[in-house]
Amino acid sequence: MKTLSERLKHAMEVLPPKKIKGVELARAVGVKPPSVSDWLSGKSKTMEGPNLVRAAQFLKVNSKWLATGVGSPTDKESKSDFSNVSLNDTPFRKIPVLDFVQAGLFGDVAYDGINPKGETYTTYQGAKPEEVFSLTIEGMSMAPDFLPGDSIVVDASIAPQPGSFVIAQNGTSEATFKKYRVIGYDEFGREEFELVPLNPDYPTLSSREHKIAIIGVMVMHMRQYK
Repeated sequence: MKTLSERLKHAMEVLPPKKIKGVELARAVGVKPPSVSDWLSGKSKTMEGPNLVRAAQFLKVNSKWLATGVGSPTDKESKSDFSNVSLNDTPFRKIPVLDFVQAGLFGDVAYDGINPKGETYTTYQGAKPEEVFSLTIEGMSMAPDFLPGDSIVVDASIAPQPGSFVIAQNGTSEATFKKYRVIGYDEFGREEFELVPLNPDYPTLSSREHKIAIIGVMVMHMRQYK
């Protein structure tokens, strides 16, 4: 069986005790029935990524065989097999997208939370959903790891640890995004820390010299690739 169409028909019609319908496969993979029709007709000659993984799991066949024809459909999947991804079935949760001024006021009485910059969805499951929000990176202070246009998810209900990436506010109405580095403790045993940019061309802020409030800790980082 040299084509995806042949292998797919074999997995749907020959291997199972009862033939599997195209609409059943479409529902399992999360695509529309015309997409399955294209695979079966040969119009679409490849199946990749999550579609491949879901189809192979639903049909109970080896994903490498389904994609390439190499091996047997009943070969056991292994770590060295074609697929190196797994399904993420964590439910999505809607969160607000804030600008850096709104983030600077987050948790303050001055922020009413009524008019966020926008809304987005995340799979992050924090203990307090109302304390989770998203920001879009601006500027180059955290380059090269974080670039303008990248999105981050912030949880304001958790405390920073050494090395955490945090959103903080230092007395202005605008927040900043930096790395959290502990440098000591004051006479009350409270952590003294620095907010460190990853780009050395930007200044480091110290809690010994500035009144800094930690707003939240970054828990997810997203970047679009085109």
